[in-house]
Amino acid sequence: MEILIFGAGSLGSLLGGLLAGAHDVTLVGRDPHIAAVRERGLRITGVEERDARPAATTDGRDASADLALVTVKAYDTEAAARALAAGDVSVACSLQNGMGNEEVLATHLDAPVLAGTTTCGARLAGPGHVEWLGRGSVTVGPWRPDDGVNAAERVVAAFRAAGVDAAVTTDARGLLWEKLAINAGINPVTALARVENGALAPPGDLFDLATAAGVEAARVARAAGASLSDSAVTEAIADVARDTARNRSSMHQDVAAGRRTEVDAINGYVVDRAAEEEESVPVNRTLATLIRGWEAGAEV
Repeated sequence: MEILIFGAGSLGSLLGGLLAGAHDVTLVGRDPHIAAVRERGLRITGVEERDARPAATTDGRDASADLALVTVKAYDTEAAARALAAGDVSVACSLQNGMGNEEVLATHLDAPVLAGTTTCGARLAGPGHVEWLGRGSVTVGPWRPDDGVNAAERVVAAFRAAGVDAAVTTDARGLLWEKLAINAGINPVTALARVENGALAPPGDLFDLATAAGVEAARVARAAGASLSDSAVTEAIADVARDTARNRSSMHQDVAAGRRTEVDAINGYVVDRAAEEEESVPVNRTLATLIRGWEAGAEV
């Protein structure tokens, strides 16, 4: 299968490197990482050590692929969708953070759109080098009823052929709401406190703060028609904090590197959707305000 990884950051590079063991993979990203991959290949360390040789480019326009895995930051989804629309992509699958990415892809692409989540942990250790922090798995499902499950089954088969645990879901929107609720708690709290995920493991004040944000998101999810309980989110945040204790959340990594965060697609989305549903989400509003305040001060 020809696979295009649109967004060769930590997660995109890891998945691209793993998939390259069984498929024809092209990474789309930025230099100096892409230049290093072209010159020396991609080195994977951590859970397993591998050396992969995917193709790599900084220009994803006019590309042709059986599958485009979209792993760019949420604020870059529009640009990615326009670039993919200029090419020939049979299936697009978002494995991004936040909500709203699939709607953007579906607006621009005349192809099935899948929504997905992954628990794989990764960190870019340097140009051409990604550290695999947690084995994890991938779950994907159709975003719209018309997209059906056949495309999702093909994508899952592609991951499994490369040795990556993967499964199909028929409730992609519910899956994304759960992921959003978890990220709404873990991402901004770890970013503001400058701690690894394990610092949020229960009991403790940071866990209480993270779960308060997650429970607010769950309440908004239910108002929007999803089935997501407060207890399920609380348990999930505890599990993620314990299972990914060594990981730094993506928002923590962005803040540490002085980069723009995805707060608008995570806590900001919760705040905006809560207004539509006439729900109160003071914790998410406060966390979003603090992160946006940092972004303004850092001029990112």
